[in-house]
Amino acid sequence: MRKIGPYGVETLPHVGAAGSGSAALAAGSGSATLAGGSGSATLAGGSGSATLAGGSGPTALVDVPAAPAACRGALTERARLQWRLSDGGDPAALAEEFLAAHGLPLHDLTRPAARQHDTGVCGAALYLSAAAGAHLAGAPGAAPEPAPTLPDLAVVVYDHRPTRATPPGAPASPWWLGEWTESWTPRQHADAVDQVRAAIGRGDVYQTNLVGHAAARYAGDPLPALSRLGALPGARYGGVLTGDGWAIGCASPETLIEVTDGHLITRPIKGTRPATATGRAELLASAKERAEHVMIVDLERNDLARIARTGTVTVDDLFTVRRWCDLWQAESTVRAAAADGLGLADLLRATCPGGSVTGAPKRAALTQIAALEPVGRGASMGALGWVAPGRVDLGLTIRTAAADGQHLHTWAGGGITWDSDASAEVAEAAAKTAPIRATLAGR
Repeated sequence: MRKIGPYGVETLPHVGAAGSGSAALAAGSGSATLAGGSGSATLAGGSGSATLAGGSGPTALVDVPAAPAACRGALTERARLQWRLSDGGDPAALAEEFLAAHGLPLHDLTRPAARQHDTGVCGAALYLSAAAGAHLAGAPGAAPEPAPTLPDLAVVVYDHRPTRATPPGAPASPWWLGEWTESWTPRQHADAVDQVRAAIGRGDVYQTNLVGHAAARYAGDPLPALSRLGALPGARYGGVLTGDGWAIGCASPETLIEVTDGHLITRPIKGTRPATATGRAELLASAKERAEHVMIVDLERNDLARIARTGTVTVDDLFTVRRWCDLWQAESTVRAAAADGLGLADLLRATCPGGSVTGAPKRAALTQIAALEPVGRGASMGALGWVAPGRVDLGLTIRTAAADGQHLHTWAGGGITWDSDASAEVAEAAAKTAPIRATLAGR
C-alpha cells in the first residue's frame, strides 16, 4: 500500500527481504500498486504496450544521474514526492521540507552532514522541470507541455541496501520507434531566431535560448532505449528516473549546480561545432560563440553571487573546449563559497532555470521564450541529479529524452545573439538531437 497526501507525496513502507510486487502504469488511466520499489511496471500506450523492468527481489536497479557509482545497484525507493504547477506552492521549499522529513536535512549546505549508515537513507533523486524553474524565477507561463504526465518536481528518497541488485534476466521485448514529428518547421524555427534578433536590436534582451521539441510513437519497453543515453560519450549526468506513467533518460554533459561541503560549482556550456579538427579551430576562433558564451558565464556569476560569500565568485577554465559525442562544446567553470546558512530551497531559486538555456537578462529571456516556443520544454532544460548529506549534484537536462505512455520526446536548441544566422541555428539544434534520436532507435 502507499499513502498519497498533498502534492502527490507517496511514502513506501520499509520492505524486508521477502517483498516483491508490480505496478501498472497507464498513461492517463488505470491505477498503480507499488510494493517496496521492486517487481516490474507496465506502461500501456496507444501503439502497443511496454513492460518497464524494475528488477526483482527487494532491491530494484536504480540508475539516477549523479548517484554514487557504488550505490547505483543497491538502492531501494523509500519515499516519493511528485508536484505539478497546478498544485500551487513553492517547489523549492517543498523539496527541502520533504527531504528533511525523510532524513536528509539540507537546510544548511555549508555544514558537512554526517553520513547515514549503510542500511539507512542513502540520498535522493531530485528532478525539477524547466517550467518549475521559470515559476521560481517569476516568469510567465509557457506553452502547454507535450508530455503532461511528467511531474514538474520529483523527489525520490532511497535506502541503501547491503545486497546489490542484479540486472533482470528476462529477454528484451521487441522495440519499435516511429518517425519524429517536430513541434515547429525549420522555417518557423528560423523565424523565431529572427524575432529574437529583432528583440536584441530593440534592447529587450542580449541573448535568448530557443528550444524545439519532437515526438515519436513507440512500442515495446522504453527503458532500455532511455538507459542507452547514459552511455553516450561525455554524458556526465547519464542515467534514468522513472515514475507512474513516465520516464526520463539523460545524457547531459552540463553541471547546473554542484555543492560539496559549502563549495559551489556551475559549468555552463555554450558554443558548438562538429568534433573535427576544423570544427575545433572554428569554435575557438568564433567571436560570436565566444560572446554568447561569456554572456552566460557573466549570468552564472551573478546567479552564484546571490547565494555566495561576498568576493568568493571566481571563473576557472574559461571557454575550454570539450567533446560530447560528435560535437565540440565550450565549457567554463564558475566557483564560489556558499553564504552562511544556504539551504537547498534558496539554491534552487538562485540557479533554476539554468542561464545557458534561458538567456540574458534571464527574466526577459524567459518572457520571450514563453511567447515564441510552440510547446513546453517538458523534461528538458531543467535539473536532474542527486542530493545527499553534504552534497548536491544537479545536471542541466540538455541532451535529454522522456517517455509517456504513447511517445518518446526530445528537445534541442541553442542561444541566439545578434550575430546568429537563422539557418545555422536550425542546423545546430538538429546536430545536438541527432545522437539522442539515433541512440533511442538503437543505432
